[in-house]
Amino acid sequence: MTQPQIDLPTVRFARDTTGFAKTLRQRVEAYFKENGIHKKANGAMVFKTILLVSLYLGPVGFIAGGITGGGWMFWTAEIVMGLALAGIGMAVMHDGNHGAYSENKAVNRLVGGVLELVGGNSEMWQIQHNVLHHTFTNIDGLDEDINPGPILRFSPLKPLKPWHRFQHLYAWFFYGLMTLIWVTFKDFVALNRYRKAGLLDRMGKSYNNLMFRIILAKVLYFPIVLGLPLAFSGLGVGQIMAGWLLMHFIGGLTLALVFQPAHVMEDHDYVMAEKGGQMEIDPMSHQLKTTCNFGTKSKLLTWYSGGLNHQIEHHLFPHICHVHYRSIAPIVKATAQEYGLPYRAETSFAGAIQLHMHHLKELGRTA
Repeated sequence: MTQPQIDLPTVRFARDTTGFAKTLRQRVEAYFKENGIHKKANGAMVFKTILLVSLYLGPVGFIAGGITGGGWMFWTAEIVMGLALAGIGMAVMHDGNHGAYSENKAVNRLVGGVLELVGGNSEMWQIQHNVLHHTFTNIDGLDEDINPGPILRFSPLKPLKPWHRFQHLYAWFFYGLMTLIWVTFKDFVALNRYRKAGLLDRMGKSYNNLMFRIILAKVLYFPIVLGLPLAFSGLGVGQIMAGWLLMHFIGGLTLALVFQPAHVMEDHDYVMAEKGGQMEIDPMSHQLKTTCNFGTKSKLLTWYSGGLNHQIEHHLFPHICHVHYRSIAPIVKATAQEYGLPYRAETSFAGAIQLHMHHLKELGRTA
């Protein structure tokens, strides 16, 4: 049966008439060329990849092997695994799925495919993140990152509901459910939504092929992460399930604490998507008006978050490996200021979370 299609809003950006985008690209390109630096992953990135994947899979082996027992070591292992899950999401598969890890497409697919180890699907992630979020950042109706459903209100263009008044308090609980939703039903729901919107056809994607890959990812994920501990640890089903839920809550909350303050902030632009809509600015200028950096002085945060605290550099140059963001940030800042564009990067990590919470509070009370 033919699926009825939904009219997907389309937005076209203006051409860069100021010269900002061209100048910035030239300056960043010159930095790499003059310093003889490769734009993709280096040895430190490869080490990080191995370390984070090991910290994710290692606890599974320790729990399944009975090494942790059922006491504090078990819960510590689950927490470490949750932090590693978030680290993989931010600093490993993220680069691979952006094509930023290597010039070799097969290597990028392999690294991006690590997402399947944590229960997701790399192709679905690329549609939601690379295509919809990166192209249409903070454009309501296209960017799914600001459309979490009726429970939360991330955009002033969304309807205000009575319960939103308390979202700055309860949002953190739902943030912790992010990866749990991801590994259970999110991809299935999104796949059917993309088919109805005609997005799969436009991208040349097969519904049946994607459905098979999503199911295959779950078949890979659940037997490893839940099956092995349940079969061999000797621990009760209740404790294994509680540990698994804790792991996902830690992972989901950590991811949200990094991703949300980058775009859902009071001084960022929000635009309503309309069919045939025409933007007044070019794509790179739009990114600067909808994105901010935070905690950039922290080398640990930059390392662990995969440079996503340098969200501006990431959105402007997603095909450059994140290990280079700190180095090109001064170039981006100087060029943005030269062309009169905002470059928000002074806030600490804690300050960014506080500002995000304040914005959630305002969104919950102001229509």
